[in-house]
Amino acid sequence: MIKTLQRRFALSKEGAVDLIKGCIACVAQDISFMFPVGLLYSFVIDTMNGGVSGNRIAFYAVGALVCLCLIFIATWFQYNTTYLATYVESGVRRISLAEQLRKIPLSFFGQKDLADLTNSIMGDCATLETAFSHYVPALAGSLISTTLIALCLFAYDWRMALAAVWVLPIAFAITFFSARIQGYFNRKSAAANVALESGVQECIESLQDLKANNAEETYLKGLDRKIDHVEKRHIISELGTALFVVSSTLILKFGIATVALVGSALLIRGEIDIPLFFMFLLVASRLYAPLEGALQNLAAVISTKTNINRMNEILDQPVQAGSNRATNKGYDIVFDHVGFAYNTGETVLKNVSFIAKQGEVTALVGPSGGGKTTVSRLAARFWDITKGKITVGGMDISKIEPETLLSLYSIVFQDVTLFNNTIMENIRIGKKDASDEEVITAAKLANCDEFAAKLPDGYHSMIGENGCELSGGERQRISIARAFLKDSPVILLDEATASLDVENETLIQAALSRLIKDKTVLVIAHRMRTVSGADKVIVLSDGCVAEQGAPKQLMNTGKIYPHMIKLQMISQDWGIGSC
Repeated sequence: MIKTLQRRFALSKEGAVDLIKGCIACVAQDISFMFPVGLLYSFVIDTMNGGVSGNRIAFYAVGALVCLCLIFIATWFQYNTTYLATYVESGVRRISLAEQLRKIPLSFFGQKDLADLTNSIMGDCATLETAFSHYVPALAGSLISTTLIALCLFAYDWRMALAAVWVLPIAFAITFFSARIQGYFNRKSAAANVALESGVQECIESLQDLKANNAEETYLKGLDRKIDHVEKRHIISELGTALFVVSSTLILKFGIATVALVGSALLIRGEIDIPLFFMFLLVASRLYAPLEGALQNLAAVISTKTNINRMNEILDQPVQAGSNRATNKGYDIVFDHVGFAYNTGETVLKNVSFIAKQGEVTALVGPSGGGKTTVSRLAARFWDITKGKITVGGMDISKIEPETLLSLYSIVFQDVTLFNNTIMENIRIGKKDASDEEVITAAKLANCDEFAAKLPDGYHSMIGENGCELSGGERQRISIARAFLKDSPVILLDEATASLDVENETLIQAALSRLIKDKTVLVIAHRMRTVSGADKVIVLSDGCVAEQGAPKQLMNTGKIYPHMIKLQMISQDWGIGSC
């Protein structure tokens, strides 16, 4: 049962247990509200039988106090097992989603919109938080308590009980049958929300380009249409839900009417007495009140299916697993007939084989789209290959846990990611336990001193979201400083000096020369002068290794490499006004 609840509602094991406790608490609370009805029924009988004596007054006073205490205890228990437990589970759910995303291959993120993932972690979790604190336990409590009370009513008089409960299966059937329609409405609403969130995020991120091209007005018109579409979808969804919920609650109203009619007929025939008739009217009035809310809760629970499916889509993704212990002997990187295709079916690499030896610089060059960046990311197991084998020091990287594998790598990509924190803390990401002195030493090696000294708080200056307070070259140097600080035996460089001016590029290249000594270095290069000092060049074209060898060797025997050198020499001579 616990596993079923975990799957159905995307819960942890503890969350499923808490949900069961919450349902039991709601049952106890609903039943506690029936005790005053029993006390009132007894009071009416005593009154009709000649009045209430002094002892009976004391009995009813104590009984009222006991009922109050029972209701208080049941409500306190219900609050703790639903609201408080739900908030804890909501935190657990968000962490479990984040942990799952951490272990999922990066290929997954190429298929998903970031706004969609953010909405799953924040929006879907918030929706389920409300569902499990307000809807699900209350619905289960109403169903179970109503069943128990209905059985008790049948023990008194089956005809009156039938008159009271015949509306229940019809009301619930209407709501249950609406599940597919409500699911359709909710999926449409969720898709509209994601489209709007993506549009807003894209607008903020590309505001500079929109302004530069006078495209703000056109883009905002499109955003207005998305906002209108979200509003329309939510109105349709609410109306669709209301149609079934109102119909169900309307059916419930007939229950009191049938109790009154059947009871009146039986009373006239003398088959029941007035106190019993009165009791059924009281119970019916209490029976339907929580059920009206339960029907609304049922509609809300049905609507959470879309949110749960989106979260389960993340939780069901296969993760990259492996041994936590590295068994490599040395740090040679070997690609052995490697093939790779994205989930879209697009083949990126075909039968790629080469060796990047320890102590050497291996450069990856070739036309755009040839697979250079893909090779570097496969070497770090950001994705898992389709066929072939990649090893580091003889160790198959597909059998090593990604975090263990990445402890061997220092990576500098062309697209730098920085955090809204200080320069010091952004560099310290390379080595969490590094001292300030170690961080500053690495920063100096990456030539960060120049711009850090100009900032008000030096290395303790905040640099804004993704380093927005810094230039492209300054952001690149922080990324390089991380690699210096981590000082791993394998280094991956994706055009690491692309954003630097000539002076800083020279300084960084000198520093990188010190960093890469005796290490395995894989460099992606677009500038041919970057690879002139490489020990080996791998030329990738159309996902295949077209040529490989030392730079001088390829100049004599290659075709693509010499052509690229020639084209770059021509581009260097180009200037504005050139023909």
